[in-house]
Amino acid sequence: MPQFVDFERFRLDLQQCVLRRDGNAIELRPKAFDVLRHLMVNAGRVVSKQELLDTLWPGVVVTDDALVQCVSDVRQALSDSEHRIIRTLPRRGYLFAAEAALRTVESEATLTPTLAVQGIDDCRTADGVRLAIAEVGRGLPLVRTPTWFNHLEHEWQVSFRGGLYQFLAERLRLIRYDGRGSGLSERYVPELSFDTFERDLQAVVDTLDLPRYALLGISQGAPVAIAHAARHPDRVSKIILNGAFALGRNKRGSQKDRETGQAYLTLMRHGWGDEHSSFLRSFGTLYFPGMSNAQVRALADLQRMAMSADAAIRTRMASDDIDVVDLLKQVSAPTLVLHSRYDNAVPFEEGQRLAAALPNARFVALESENHVPVPGEPAWPIFLAEIDAFLRE
Repeated sequence: MPQFVDFERFRLDLQQCVLRRDGNAIELRPKAFDVLRHLMVNAGRVVSKQELLDTLWPGVVVTDDALVQCVSDVRQALSDSEHRIIRTLPRRGYLFAAEAALRTVESEATLTPTLAVQGIDDCRTADGVRLAIAEVGRGLPLVRTPTWFNHLEHEWQVSFRGGLYQFLAERLRLIRYDGRGSGLSERYVPELSFDTFERDLQAVVDTLDLPRYALLGISQGAPVAIAHAARHPDRVSKIILNGAFALGRNKRGSQKDRETGQAYLTLMRHGWGDEHSSFLRSFGTLYFPGMSNAQVRALADLQRMAMSADAAIRTRMASDDIDVVDLLKQVSAPTLVLHSRYDNAVPFEEGQRLAAALPNARFVALESENHVPVPGEPAWPIFLAEIDAFLRE
């Protein structure tokens, strides 16, 4: 669905990347638009210059002058000569000070919260890595473990992620965090392994002082949720898994899987975040064959914003070696396991085996060829309805 953010007399179109005033488009360079968007989705929080540089120019050395010019362009576009909307806090950074409301609409009368009320904070892991945490909504805490690549802000623009997060935020307290090396978390980290994935989740729930919470694990986030639930049965109330596996690609005993995985890493190294690359074409075919070209482009943008190719490869290699089979019997929390019947990324049988080994699990087959259902396909409303019913139990 389209996403807009309204503030003052302005509207920010997050899909078309257009700023409008009273319905009229205002010319704004792409980087200046990105600066405005980043500040806006962090409304009420001071954003440092370094965060803006790291997020909007990842892996590129630029001077402060480029950022200052972008902020100046934004202020000019907003007629903000008095710095009411974009405030500068000396030696600290910038603050988006206007009140904003997100509209996710088919008709413009529908108002929903999500981005406008998303709060972003951070925590430190046991080995000193900074992780960014976002919260939106109220009620039962549901912690989403990171998938392969994440960005707390830009994920909202990918239809199947933003749509799911909005659905959940309307029902409970949704807590997400960017994994190490990804998104708004620390990008350059010495270790990326399944052990660190576990420790990172531990740091988040301990920092937030959550005595009891549910977990949402999608794809590689699923074994992280399983391992945590096995070790903390007194704290985890429910688990939702989608596209899940207990054994990574290298642990499944298939020569084909191992060879395919190696070829995939090679493609990734040269095509990460490039919508025209062989990697993105193979990624789309493998993970989301039912996606539109626009959805694939949005995913490519998210890849570029989320992490470097090197970090993506290191994360993928760690995921391929996951093995939580011995922990499955120790998971006592009620678990909903959803899996697309024609999933090419994680075979349907992997989800079935995992659900059969969990003591208190229910398995739901989704009639989809996408790794995660996407809005517009028949499996999407069923996907949401199953989650909603499970949360209400």
